[in-house]
Amino acid sequence: MSAIIVALPKPDDAKRIRKILADHGFSDVFAVSTGAAALREAGRHGHGLVITACRLKDMYYLELQDSLPGTYELILIGSAASLAETDSGILSLTTPLKIYDLVNTVGMVLHQMGRRLRNEKKPRKRTEAEENYIRNAKFLLMERNNLTEEEAHRYIQKCSMDNSTNMVETAQMILTLLFEEC
Repeated sequence: MSAIIVALPKPDDAKRIRKILADHGFSDVFAVSTGAAALREAGRHGHGLVITACRLKDMYYLELQDSLPGTYELILIGSAASLAETDSGILSLTTPLKIYDLVNTVGMVLHQMGRRLRNEKKPRKRTEAEENYIRNAKFLLMERNNLTEEEAHRYIQKCSMDNSTNMVETAQMILTLLFEEC
């Protein structure tokens, strides 16, 4: 689950926003009043969202953003005048906050983060049988075409990219074609 860290200079404001988010079904919401506390909370959780003001007691939002792990997003809250002076690439909400805007923005950011995290999953490990297909295809290419193992591997990679198949399927096609020649 993604952590939501509300880092505002006034602790009561942070607690109010935390309560609003919790009342709307968001879990793992934390209220802090300093950038250092926000960074500590971010270190305890793998990914999430920080809602902050332009200036905290101990740092500005840019310092906080630069110090956050790459798996965190930032939403800036402030008056229209203070937000006009900030980096335009940062998602922001103007005060006075509308609960609807806050809840929908947080939901949208967390949804996008979830999609991105699912897309960045590590590729699955090949089974022993799949590894054998690739190994055997490399061996045949090395034997018949006088290639080194590295050259045979690159050949299989290139063929798989050219044909939009994975390496196992390409190795199976190579084995089939070479055995048919016999």
